[in-house]
Amino acid sequence: MTSFHISVLCLVITLLLYFANKKLYRRFRKLPLMPLVFTPVLLVMLLIFGHISYQNYMGEAHWLLWLLGPATIAFAVPVYDNLAVIKRHWMSLSAGVITATLVAVTSSVWLARLFTLSDELQRSLAVRSITTPFALAAAKPIGGQPELVALFVVVTGVFGMAVGDLLFLRLSIREGMAKGAGFGAASHGAGTARSYELGPQEGVVASLVMMLSGVVTVLAAPLVGWLLF
Repeated sequence: MTSFHISVLCLVITLLLYFANKKLYRRFRKLPLMPLVFTPVLLVMLLIFGHISYQNYMGEAHWLLWLLGPATIAFAVPVYDNLAVIKRHWMSLSAGVITATLVAVTSSVWLARLFTLSDELQRSLAVRSITTPFALAAAKPIGGQPELVALFVVVTGVFGMAVGDLLFLRLSIREGMAKGAGFGAASHGAGTARSYELGPQEGVVASLVMMLSGVVTVLAAPLVGWLLF
């Protein structure tokens, strides 16, 4: 079997696993069965036990990565439909986005330095809290590695989505907008998907905060690179 056929087969298997996983999650609603958690685990096992290289897997599956861009922009539709909510809370949303961006970038870099991680890891971790298309764009000016950036973004999103509800409960946060803002700022696309499960208002706020955080980080990336590195 040629590399092209292996790549096409991997693409088909990825799609089948994802849609099968979605049906399974709709039925059981357990966190380990969420498509963003369970499907990647199955794919990693497939690559390991099938002795398939990452290059062969991404040969045709890279189209799925490309779709992250349009998918992220699609979050703007419900935001546009709820402009009244945004106009009412624009000041708190703006302050939250700026604070979240500063905390996410500086805490990531400082913790990486505390554990004496390499310079390459520090630069890649700096943009882990924004969604992948924005993170890849922001990583270029500061010297982050695209593969590491994508990995850290996915891990951050899944972890934030998994522990977010527990943190809100422990901190006695009950306001829907606060939950949406937290998910959108800390765990980007995965958190936004979880926010829409909580309610439309939570999802809209998460979408807005996720996109604004991404834009702010991309614009501030050269300054971040100059100040922190």
